[in-house]
Amino acid sequence: MSVLSPLRKLRKRWKAFWYVNWIKTYYFNLKKFPFKTAMKLPVFIYRDYKLTNISGKVVIDAPIKRGMIGFGHSFEVRKRSAGLGEIVIAGTVVFKGNVHIERDVYFQVGYGAYCEIGNFSSLGSQVIFICRERIVLGDYVRVTYQSQVLDSIFHQLIDLKTNTKKPKTAPVELGNYNWIGNRSTIMKGTKTPDHTTVGSNSLCNKDYTDLGNYIVIGGVPAKLLQTEIKRDWEGEQYILDNLLVK
Repeated sequence: MSVLSPLRKLRKRWKAFWYVNWIKTYYFNLKKFPFKTAMKLPVFIYRDYKLTNISGKVVIDAPIKRGMIGFGHSFEVRKRSAGLGEIVIAGTVVFKGNVHIERDVYFQVGYGAYCEIGNFSSLGSQVIFICRERIVLGDYVRVTYQSQVLDSIFHQLIDLKTNTKKPKTAPVELGNYNWIGNRSTIMKGTKTPDHTTVGSNSLCNKDYTDLGNYIVIGGVPAKLLQTEIKRDWEGEQYILDNLLVK
C-alpha cells in the first residue's frame, strides 16, 4: 500500500470535518432525539443548510451510527453550493438506514404528512422534495440532479362536468433500487416496482407496478421503454456503500 494512501484518507476526513456545520448538527440532534442518541450525532448538517422548521418527528429505524444521515453531504462531481439547501420537517420522517441528501436540496415534510426513506437512498443536488401526504422511498433509491418528488399539485382543480373537486394529494411509492434520471418529475400517485430506471427529463404520474421489475420508463408522461434491464448495483456496491457512510 502506498504511503500516500493513509495521508489521503486523513486529508479526506479533515476536509469532511470542516464541511460539517457543527452548531446546526448538535442543535438538530439534541432537538430531535433522546440525549444518548443525540450524542452519537446520527445526523450531520453540512455548511449552509437552513433549518426553517424542524418541529416534526424524526425517527431512525436502524442501528445508530455517527453521520449516517447527512443534509448537504457532497457526493457528486460538482462541489460548489448555491446556498439553497433548506429543511422543513413539520410531519414525520422515518429513516431506514444511511441516507444522504446533497447540497441545495429543498426538503419539506408538511404538517400531518409521513415520509419514509430507505437504506442507502439519496437525493441529488437541487432536488425539490415536498411531502404533503405520504412519500415512501425504498432502499437504494437514487433521485438525481434537479429532479422533483411531489405528492401534491398544491392547487385545487374542479371537474366542471361533475362539479367535483379533484384530490390535491396522493401517495408516492418508489420501489427498491430505483434510479431517477436528472430533471425528472415524480408526481402524486406515482408507484414504481423494484429495479426501475427513469430516463432523464421524464414525468411519472401513475402506478407502474404492473409492468414488473427491471424496467426502463421515460417520456412525458413516462411509458415503458425497455424490460429486463437494470443498473449494475452489485458492481457499484462498494463505492456506493462507502460514499454514503462516514
